[in-house]
Formats: sequence, C-alpha cells, structure tokens
Amino acid sequence: MSKETILLAIESSCDDTSAAVIRDGLLLSNVTASQSVHEEYGGVVPELASRAHQQNIVPVIDTALKRAGVDKSDLSAIAFTRGPGLLGSLLVGTSFAKGLALGVAAAKGDAQSKACPLVEVNHLQGHIMAHFVEPSPEMVRAGMIKGMTEEQLPLKHPSFPFLCLLVSGGNSQIVLVKSHHEMEIIGQTIDDAAGEAFDKCAKVLGLPYPGGPWIDKLAKEGNPEAFQFAKPNIAGYNYSFSGLKTSFLYTLRDLMKAENLDSIEALCDAHPHLQKDLCASLQKTVIDILMKKLRKAAKDLNINTVAVAGGVSANSGLRQAFLDYGKRYHAHVFIPPFSFTTDNAAMIAQAGYYKFLAGEYCSLDKAPFAKTTI
Repeated sequence: MSKETILLAIESSCDDTSAAVIRDGLLLSNVTASQSVHEEYGGVVPELASRAHQQNIVPVIDTALKRAGVDKSDLSAIAFTRGPGLLGSLLVGTSFAKGLALGVAAAKGDAQSKACPLVEVNHLQGHIMAHFVEPSPEMVRAGMIKGMTEEQLPLKHPSFPFLCLLVSGGNSQIVLVKSHHEMEIIGQTIDDAAGEAFDKCAKVLGLPYPGGPWIDKLAKEGNPEAFQFAKPNIAGYNYSFSGLKTSFLYTLRDLMKAENLDSIEALCDAHPHLQKDLCASLQKTVIDILMKKLRKAAKDLNINTVAVAGGVSANSGLRQAFLDYGKRYHAHVFIPPFSFTTDNAAMIAQAGYYKFLAGEYCSLDKAPFAKTTI
C-alpha cells in the first residue's frame, strides 16, 4: 500500500498569515489570520505586517495541523510562498518553513535526511491553482468554505489549456495555463492593477480600507450608467488603469466645481446617491476593460475555457460578468469559491502538491523574492 502524501502549506506574502494541510490532493484544513492594524493607515504597512506575521504564524499552523488531525511528524513536505510579495512578510513564512522542515526531520529521527522536503510556490501560480483545490466534505459541512455546499462536491476543475484572468491589488494579467506547471503571461497591466484602482478610488471617496469590497457593496445600489470614465486603448492583451483613476478624479473635481463645494465629503452629503452611482460606474468600467481583453485573447487563441482568480475575483460584478460571458459565448467558465479568492494557504498547498509529485524540491538556502512573474 502506497504511503499517503501529507503536505503543510504556509502563505505570508502580504498581510494574511495562512496555513493549510492537504492529504493526497484533498484539503483538510485552511486557517487564516488577517490583520486589521492596517485599516487606520489606508493600506498595508510592511513593517507592521511582518510583525503581525511573527505573532500569528505559530497559532495558525498549530490550528491547521490540529483541524486536519495531523502531527508534524506525519508531514511528507512543507510548501511555502517564496514570492512575490512584501519581503518582510515573506521572510517570516520562509524562515518558519525552513525551521519547521528541520524540526520535522528531527522528530522523525531521520538520520538520512537533513530536513523534511521543502517546496517553494510562486504566489501568482498559487492563485491559479486555487481552481484545483478539492475541499474535504467535512470542511464544507462545517461551513469552512464560504459560499459552498456539500452538493457542489466534487468541484469541477478547468481542463488544459485555459485562460485565467488573474486580478488583485497588485496584478492584472491574462495567463495561458497549459498544465499545472506550465503557464505563460500573454497580457498584463503596464501601470496599475485593477484592485489598486478600486482601492485608490475608494480612498478618494473616503471609504475604509480595503476599498474594493466597499466599491462592490455600494455599486449594487448605484446606476452603472451614471458616469462615463476613460477607457485605455492599449495594444494586444495588456491593461492600463492609471488613466481611469485620473478620469475618476477629474470627474469628482468637475462635480465639486459645478456645485461650488470644496470637498468630496460635502459633495456626497449634498447628493446622497452620488457615491453609489460613482462606485457602480467605476466598477462597470473596470469590468468592461478586463473582459474586453479576455474576450479578444480567447477568440484569437481559440480557447473556450476561461477562469478568474485573485482577490478581485470576489467582486460580485466580475463574477456575474464571467457567468454572462459563459452564456453568451457558450464557454466553460470557472469561478473560485470565495474562500479561495483572497490570499490563502489552500492554493499554496495545491500548487505545492503538484510540484512535490513532480519532485521539484527547494533547498534550505533559497531566499524569498519580492518581485517576479509567473
């Protein structure tokens, strides 16, 4: 009888400390500790993030192992996010993974090996591999996978090749996914990311951080046709969102000037529905920009399977746009459960599992990297 493959994964690329355990491809636990300390600053403060990771990582990993019913001596490998991300945050996860790998080997009394096998994972590839996570029925029954019911198991996974729209606060890319290991970026933002545009425009409106979810919430009650914002004319499959932010800002400036008001707060107070209309129009514009390039890529490459991943994939408007795309173009569409949209260790575990099966291990001398591509 073959030995089980049990893998622990650690994600610490930004401000979420997360750990997950996977056994032979089945997710047993996925625990995440978020950091509210950044809200008052309107964005993630790297130094505060790394300190919070140091506080959270031990209890998060301990909880993940206990929920999975796994002891550290049972581990076949440890996967960790090596990058991209905030260097200080990545250092916490990377260093802990290395120390734990040595500790697991010592616990096993393994004189033949210096450490439990380590597997490095590219954070961006992890988001794409979230589409292959298979939660255990126990996790779904316990309500640990947001928005999922047991009737949806087993989850359907995209077939290769497929196009994945990867959208987050730091990335907006169209990725051609040829296999679990082979991916190619065919389009990406040349300046700002879609999530960054949401967050910065939300900040201008005086909304709390992170602004993306607030934009989504208010957009549901607004008129998406109320305002027309600039859309970029970029060649190929690339994106640009800097002009949209400028257009949004100029629109507010012109509205204040027309009303002879000296602040956006006063403008919104004078017109109670204005904020909702601005959010709805902004969200529609961002989605239109994203979907136009995805449609072009799918048509040019003759690919009928598309997926969305990353933090912005939690946006209700974008999720609906993918469903509409599937109906209109008779395409196979894949949208991740909400629990796997933001940074989480389940996606790192899944990506690490495939690398482990392929024998792609990481040495103890590897350092994290802040910037990289797929």
